[in-house]
Amino acid sequence: MSTVSALADALRQRVLSGEIDPGTSLPEQEIAAAYGVARPTVREALAVLVHEGLLRRERNRSAYVPEVTTADLDDLMFVRRPLEQLMARSLAGRRVREADAALERMAALPDDAPWSDVVAEHMALHQALVEAVGSPRLLRLYGALAAETRLGLVRLRRVYEDRDQLVAEHRALLDAIAAGDAQAAVHEHLAHSWGSTAGD
Repeated sequence: MSTVSALADALRQRVLSGEIDPGTSLPEQEIAAAYGVARPTVREALAVLVHEGLLRRERNRSAYVPEVTTADLDDLMFVRRPLEQLMARSLAGRRVREADAALERMAALPDDAPWSDVVAEHMALHQALVEAVGSPRLLRLYGALAAETRLGLVRLRRVYEDRDQLVAEHRALLDAIAAGDAQAAVHEHLAHSWGSTAGD
């Protein structure tokens, strides 16, 4: 792994675990000193996270963690819900091996695993479902929401203090899709997790 990739991974974990609060600036000089790397390395690592949407950079300002407001989450669900339901209808009656594998990896994480690892497997599960539909356009639309979804998941730590509940809900979702009763399951799944978050 390159130094840039290693630094990007370290910062990504801190952002997704909520260690770096929304609105926090990440000055290149401070990061370079903290991690013992050169500023060009920091600049490249920050660019990776800006490209992923986990950081934002504006003219004459250091990169920072964007705030995802309740209004943002409401609007995200307004767009995401029909995409998830379209995905579920398309996959009704099928099991998606890659989604099952992501769920098992989530369930197998140690109790002290960073929340960023949970976020990664959560995203992998939903990504596998969308990819299984086989629609490049649906995949692009879903991908455009990925960064805000990941940032929104940071807030889910308060909803899912017991990770077993998150695992159980996603197992129920995958089972419902396989059983062909997916639309109601998607609605219930999103209404619980994201509804609880937006209500904070």
